Amino acid sequence: MSATRSPKSYGTAVCLCGIFGVMGVHHFYLGNILHGLVDFALFVVTIALFLHDNPLALLFLLADVLHTIIVFYKLITEQERDGQGRLVCLASTPV
Repeated sequence: MSATRSPKSYGTAVCLCGIFGVMGVHHFYLGNILHGLVDFALFVVTIALFLHDNPLALLFLLADVLHTIIVFYKLITEQERDGQGRLVCLASTPV
């Protein structure tokens, strides 16, 4: 993977993860389409389980929230990469 800086906005990626993290919107923005689809599917399954009063819904919700927290941490510490393998970081951060 390349160690170059991503052209994607660090602030936009952090905001999308913070607000819509459990839906995986930030993955789509960063070009990690497969990761975004998996994250969105996890969200949809969680909602479906809640609608059917399935006790597994809490487990799926916990997994989705935990995953979002990990990705959010990686974003704010500038360790997350976009779909091309480039680091998502502040423009002032040297790579």
